[in-house]
Amino acid sequence: MAEEKVGNTKKLDKKFYEKELERLQIELVKLQEWVRHTGMKVVVIFEGRDAAGKGGSIKRITEALNPRVCRVAALPAPTEREKTQWYFQRYVEHLPSAGEIVLFDRSWYNRAGVERVMGFCSDEEYQEFLRSCPEFERMLVRSGITLIKYWFSVSDDEQERRFKDRINRPHKRWKLSPMDLQSRTRWVEYSKAKDAMFVHTDIPEAPWYVVDGEVKKRARLNVISHLLSLVEYEDLTPEPIELPERQADTGYVRPPLDSINFVPDKY
Repeated sequence: MAEEKVGNTKKLDKKFYEKELERLQIELVKLQEWVRHTGMKVVVIFEGRDAAGKGGSIKRITEALNPRVCRVAALPAPTEREKTQWYFQRYVEHLPSAGEIVLFDRSWYNRAGVERVMGFCSDEEYQEFLRSCPEFERMLVRSGITLIKYWFSVSDDEQERRFKDRINRPHKRWKLSPMDLQSRTRWVEYSKAKDAMFVHTDIPEAPWYVVDGEVKKRARLNVISHLLSLVEYEDLTPEPIELPERQADTGYVRPPLDSINFVPDKY
């Protein structure tokens, strides 16, 4: 199946990666300023296999951007109240206003993936999602939202390696949820669910783009470069800024140092 195909596994040179990432992040800032200036509304959806590199790519995209312009929507499990709402309702409130970019770290496609595989929704709810999702997305596009959808692909072997790495590193263990572990035992079921989802939701107005996530750094550069290519923007970089002189300390007396609580200097 498509997501099991192993692509380019060659590692990237660290210096090249860092230099290229910086160049692309500068372009992301230009894109951000264009979105803010023109009042564009941009939604980018990140879906895919667990540990396929979605989070790392989102982090590199937002790293240099203004959080008031570019924000991440990573919704928790729905509350009891939200479960009674129209399925798309809780996602709608996170859609961008004019001049905003919203990155969905998982999205309404939970219904076509984890909810379908784990039995968290009925067959009727699942079939209704497949019918209504394309119409919902067409409606978003007609309203003026630029909608971009990425699916991160990773091989079985590489996912296993990353899971083990998370298990063995205390600062990464939080990334492994019981649901992630379940995804390992239901690999084929998730593959079938993804294939069915693509059949129904890979529409001309909002097509799916598959990201080869086998090498994290390569995937990050590829997805940022591709994202930049999908949105036409102009360089609104301001003229060079001159730092003004600091105000003179005429008559100002600082409070005594022993009246201030300093953070201990341990390092």
